[in-house]
Amino acid sequence: MSNSSNPAELGFDAVIFDMDGVVTHTALLHSVAWKELFDAYLKQRAERNGEPFRAFDAEGDYLAYVDGKPRYKGVQSFLESRGIDLPYGDKSDGDGQETVCGLGNAKDAIFERMLHRDGPKLFDSTIALIHALKAAGVRTSIISSSKHCQEILEMAGVEDLFVTRIDGVTSEELGLHGKPDPDIFTKSAEMLGVPVERSVVVEDAVSGVQAGRAGGFGLVLGIDRGNNREALMANGADIVVNDLAEISVQDIDDWFNR
Repeated sequence: MSNSSNPAELGFDAVIFDMDGVVTHTALLHSVAWKELFDAYLKQRAERNGEPFRAFDAEGDYLAYVDGKPRYKGVQSFLESRGIDLPYGDKSDGDGQETVCGLGNAKDAIFERMLHRDGPKLFDSTIALIHALKAAGVRTSIISSSKHCQEILEMAGVEDLFVTRIDGVTSEELGLHGKPDPDIFTKSAEMLGVPVERSVVVEDAVSGVQAGRAGGFGLVLGIDRGNNREALMANGADIVVNDLAEISVQDIDDWFNR
């Protein structure tokens, strides 16, 4: 199906893309970094307390508890799932301190090492759709819970594809709540000057589609990157695809026209 459309005839004005797992393959790096962090911590804790060790599931635990969430919130969410209560600590905590912040900072150090070793890879189908959207006069924005968003976009050479960016740094500066709260998306639509009901959210995380639904967006488009199609649909996605190669500007417009 052709991606060409007349901007004046489109039923939507903007598309807001999540970065990790939608634009870049960095969701995989995050998943591996979380597993390295939590497996090391859980082994240490199990040995200290004489408990059986149960590893972090890089798919199930990642998708359910940490995917799409701000780093410290992800730590808290996973620890709560295992009945572990740690002090929150301070954002300046070293990565060896047994606090939520300490573990979060340790994960960040692991992720940075992997990012600079492997570099960010792009989903070509997403980039193709973004170019088609821009050609059709649709405004595009990118959001991320990561504080590495700008660095990753610059490394990948795609920072100019987006009109606005809200990431972990700007969210903190603006006092925005993390997903599943819709703040990051509604603020993005506001910065684009587009009503939420004429905007599309593209997400691969359950917390992200929950945020899109809570924000009242015209279309919440889910991408199933980890066998979580049913969870995405159950939590607010209007459409779920395996890859954005399966959908076009015209398909999105058809949805709005229906």
